[in-house]
Amino acid sequence: MAIVQALPAAAPPPAPSARRDTGIDFIRALCVLGVVVLHAIMVGVTVADGAPVFENASDGTGWIAPLSWVLQVMPLFFVIGGFSGLLASRRLRARGASTLDFLTARVHRLLRPAVITVAAVGVALAVLTLLGVPAELIAVAGFRYGQPLWFLGVFLLCQLLLPALAALHERAPLRTIGALAAASVAVDALRGVTGVAGLGFLNLAFVWLTLQQLGFFLADGRIDALARRTRVAVTAGAGVLLTVLFIAGVYSPDLIANINPPTAALLLVGVVHTGLLSLHRERIARASSTAAAAAFTRFVTRRTMTIYLWHMPVLLAMAGVTAVVALGTGAALPALDGPEWWLTRPLWLLSALALTAGVAVAVDRFERQPAPTGTRSSGRLVSAGLLGLGGVVLLLVVGTSVTTAVVAVALLMAALRLARAAEPVPALAVG
Repeated sequence: MAIVQALPAAAPPPAPSARRDTGIDFIRALCVLGVVVLHAIMVGVTVADGAPVFENASDGTGWIAPLSWVLQVMPLFFVIGGFSGLLASRRLRARGASTLDFLTARVHRLLRPAVITVAAVGVALAVLTLLGVPAELIAVAGFRYGQPLWFLGVFLLCQLLLPALAALHERAPLRTIGALAAASVAVDALRGVTGVAGLGFLNLAFVWLTLQQLGFFLADGRIDALARRTRVAVTAGAGVLLTVLFIAGVYSPDLIANINPPTAALLLVGVVHTGLLSLHRERIARASSTAAAAAFTRFVTRRTMTIYLWHMPVLLAMAGVTAVVALGTGAALPALDGPEWWLTRPLWLLSALALTAGVAVAVDRFERQPAPTGTRSSGRLVSAGLLGLGGVVLLLVVGTSVTTAVVAVALLMAALRLARAAEPVPALAVG
């Protein structure tokens, strides 16, 4: 990657700062907002032959590709995850904490909200079954709910590997990110040559780990240390290369299509995002200091995973209520992607944001609780990570049903139990 070649090869790690970077927090909050908006606009519900039909409203449309260039923020989210995770790890080390303290805190922060959400969805599916809702509609709801959970599993994996990759970054930063990026490209090439689409799922690790690694460079200040014209050139070059690859048909111009499975095109998106972030750090910092931006950032930052995990159940509930009202009143729902449908989108999006925020406020106490003292056993932690990943993968691969929700909750709760100290001792506050 061009930006890898341009980065300074060595720089001492900066002294950990006790203060959070409000500009980075603001951008991360905007990323969360972008995810909710993107998924909300993709929800389509109509009524046909007296039965509700739930569809992806973006399928076969011309607007999803350009919209995805604005709202496909996952590459930047993982870059920021690397930035924040590295600095948090260094702050803990500076306070005398261990790598296990960092990892167990991450496990609890990510999995604790998931237990509540998965359990609630399982109960909801059970209630719908008892009410006589057709099994195929329940299956669709379970499938739609499970789709965004890939992020939880992959982000958990990235965070669990962060200390090891941070150590490699300190010893050989360019070789480490270069190897990960090369592996991402190799997976795409192998997938293209063999025609085996399943090979692309190897990039669930390589693509997102590469972007997390890019966040380490941002945290070290190496990217901001580059001359402005260098950053402009690399950012523009990545954008041009991405466009050429789209035109050549190597990758789809729909960035949503490039996420399932992830492709190396997302690495170029991440370079563009990171370059723009670096070029406008001062403007972003000023914008984040305004009262409205600061309030928005505080609201999202303390509830990030809760918002992410609950936004899809909220959207599914909205779609279900819309269908029930239409069937009960005989009201006609607008055809997807038609003029009337677009006129209803502002109200739909505002309702989705308001309801998601309301639910997040109601349940966020589980995410805000301080992490318990972590286990002193690396074996217990590894087992916790595997069980947590297993619970998420189960919902992704098999689908979300009452049965799989029960099993997933059991796996997640076991993971949380293993990740905490065997004997109760005073908890370590984790910032």
